[in-house]
Amino acid sequence: METRTLGHSSLSVSALGLGCMSLSGVYGPADDAASVSLVQHALDRGITHLDSSDMYGWGHNETLLGRAIKGRRAQVMLATKFGQVRNPNGGNLVNGRPEYVREACEASLARLGVDVIDLYYQHRVDPSVPIEETVGGMKRLVEAGKVRALGLSEAAPATIRRAHAVHPISAVQSEYSLLYRVEAEETLRTCRELGISYVAYSPLGRGFLTGTVAAADALPQNDARRGMPRFQSSNAQQNQKLVDALKELAANERCTPAQLCLAWLLSRKPPVVPLVGNSKRKWLEENAKATELRPSEATLAALDETFSTRPKPRSRMPGRIRSISAIAPSTSSR
Repeated sequence: METRTLGHSSLSVSALGLGCMSLSGVYGPADDAASVSLVQHALDRGITHLDSSDMYGWGHNETLLGRAIKGRRAQVMLATKFGQVRNPNGGNLVNGRPEYVREACEASLARLGVDVIDLYYQHRVDPSVPIEETVGGMKRLVEAGKVRALGLSEAAPATIRRAHAVHPISAVQSEYSLLYRVEAEETLRTCRELGISYVAYSPLGRGFLTGTVAAADALPQNDARRGMPRFQSSNAQQNQKLVDALKELAANERCTPAQLCLAWLLSRKPPVVPLVGNSKRKWLEENAKATELRPSEATLAALDETFSTRPKPRSRMPGRIRSISAIAPSTSSR
């Protein structure tokens, strides 16, 4: 599989990455043995970019990944995140204090069973801690040899610039798909200017763009997507019209809607690295073939026109995220 170099680092990653959140039961029940097998198959398939977080299953995901990559560490570009912490009253809190950065990293290293994390992200910006202080703590992890490169997730352009001034940021991760473009493309412009790689999570619109999920009531009761706006009645009906147009274009290219969505992202400039969140081997195989597609310029233009950049409702995971620290003036716009 084609590889790309991440931003200000020497890290080589597969053009398509595996987002591992779904392996911890976020979209319904998950089977650990099947998940380990899936990760190992991804490595066999050339997908070496594995993306986790300490809050996916609150440690479960990293432990699972540790099992899956045992004996194969040299094949993996391992990314994980810190910063979200449990809130006993519901939702999540965030913690960006420098002393917590090291504590979280040590815990992730132990669960993953590795000596160094290739790419370490702040999962959400803590509005009560200046980004310079958080990234200063992350920088010390690089100096200590515990982390190879730094990333930010869901950070605003102004915050990215301030963080990058403290230590080179190699990757920024946020949601980006045909269905969700406006904020992503604003961030992408900043990444282009600073030489930072862009990693796109939910590149298939959390499954909506595959054409296999039409609305919330078609999802399992324990699927977190039931609470997301894009799957609610009127939104779902409008979005379905876009998916119908996508299906037509995909048929013309002799590929699936999912493959065309990924090929569109892979065609972006500067290069975007999509993270597919598959939990089943058949979907992983289908999506991996997207890296071999070269859609026509006419098809790419039609996708841009059909999914024009206009504001759409945010669809974060349910639950409000707040700082664990004392509330102070925000240092980031999101």
